[in-house]
Amino acid sequence: MLDTLDAAAVRRWCTSGLAALQRHQGEIDDLNVYPVPDGDTGTNLVLTLTSAQQALAMDLGTLPDDGHTPHGHALRLMARGALLGARGNSGVILSQILRGLADALAAAPAVRGRQLAGALADAATAAYAAVARPVEGTLLSVVAAAARAAQRADSDDLRTVAGAAAEAATDALARTPEQLPELARAGVVDAGGRGLCLLLDALVEVITGESPGRPAPAPAAPQRPGAAVRETGSDAYAYEVQYLLDATEEAVTRLRGELAGLGDSLAVVGDGDGTWNVHVHVNDVGAAVEAGVVAGRPHRITVTRFADHPVPAPGPPPTPSGGRAAVVVATGAGIAELFAAEGAVVVPANPSTGELLDAVRATDAARVVVLPNDPNTQSVASAAAREAHRLGIKVSVVPTRSPVQALAALAVRDPKRRFEDDVIAMAEAAGACRYAEVCHAGREALTVAGPCRPGDVLALVEGEVHLIGQDLTDTCTAVVDRMLGGGGELVTLLCGADAPAGLADRVRAHVERAWPFVEVQAYEGGQPHYPLLLGVE
Repeated sequence: MLDTLDAAAVRRWCTSGLAALQRHQGEIDDLNVYPVPDGDTGTNLVLTLTSAQQALAMDLGTLPDDGHTPHGHALRLMARGALLGARGNSGVILSQILRGLADALAAAPAVRGRQLAGALADAATAAYAAVARPVEGTLLSVVAAAARAAQRADSDDLRTVAGAAAEAATDALARTPEQLPELARAGVVDAGGRGLCLLLDALVEVITGESPGRPAPAPAAPQRPGAAVRETGSDAYAYEVQYLLDATEEAVTRLRGELAGLGDSLAVVGDGDGTWNVHVHVNDVGAAVEAGVVAGRPHRITVTRFADHPVPAPGPPPTPSGGRAAVVVATGAGIAELFAAEGAVVVPANPSTGELLDAVRATDAARVVVLPNDPNTQSVASAAAREAHRLGIKVSVVPTRSPVQALAALAVRDPKRRFEDDVIAMAEAAGACRYAEVCHAGREALTVAGPCRPGDVLALVEGEVHLIGQDLTDTCTAVVDRMLGGGGELVTLLCGADAPAGLADRVRAHVERAWPFVEVQAYEGGQPHYPLLLGVE
């Protein structure tokens, strides 16, 4: 039994809590009173906490350098990961519960009963602040009851306080149908609250070494398709919009007011470092996204039309049907079309672990290869692969660092080979494709090729600046020459969204003059920031 909550216990709690949510994922999904992606609370909570666990795993050996304790540092990593991977209202609120715990305990020398009680109070406050129009009978009521019980325990004993919080949460969950008529009509308890109860029970088990062994709530009453209402918000709004936003607090304050006028189920929460998770139900998707553009830099934008997700027939979770598939990360409509033409499932750039895992599962294949196309996405892809293995799906990550490498890898796929041999062949083809990127410098910097100033044209080979120029076409042809100087038979050009008209034609003409035996393939990639991506095989 633990006297204090240390960093190792935080990590065990995250792992144990995620395992509990995964075991009960279907049960929690079935508690939803409107089965749409925003209402798939069990799935949303699993994906949110998967992101939290990945953040902890990626930072396993890092010691805090910000004055926080090891346990505070672990809680901050967990909260940050949950925020970036949050899905739906329940995931957003859970991320803020974790943030409240982290903020309260970051600098605490030791976490005993009274410290945990105070942190749960802060977590409940953060959860309520995350929602524009708090509704009782939801996850909010459950976390508030847990916090009140923890404070009433008035003890330094960690086991006593955690147990009181978990028990009160279970009691509050049973009362949610009395608070929310929609739950009473559907004959269910709140799905998000059920998830929180599992997490609090997992915390008790980590502290005491014993499982509370609470029974699951009674199964949901059958419902007629179309007769239910959604988990949160009015059915007057047809779309769920969610995105991450880099913005100032002042800009986000204005954004909240604007989004509140567009729809409901509004939640805008941040991590304290300028990154916010925005969630809202609207009819005007464009206005919701445009408001984010005005406020800052939105990314990882997802839009769900509720009507596209009818009530599913009850049954066990899907299992892989067999066969093979490829999941590819892509930036730019043209690049996405190229990958789709190769039969790959395309995921937008900078995905979360949950997004990649969803794409892998959506293939319905037993063996899947993932091409991340970005060094920063490789660890996310690896985490998704590990999660997929637990679901019985064999996933291999080919560590592509550029879309041109992925095109080379997809070109050599052969379903007649063993899957493992096919992955090796794809990895070899990707590794044999050297890649380069041409862009404009956004700020003054000192590179290995010398100093650059804003507006200079930079040519990066394998991620490192090799050339600094003033003219875009001249720099593009120069980097092609440099790469072909090391040999090559095929040059692939992907023109970006900001590429001037005729850029590919001018580069192609140069190669035909200077390297007459080299083949050139050019496509409209549509990628932002990089007027030209190129590969040499």
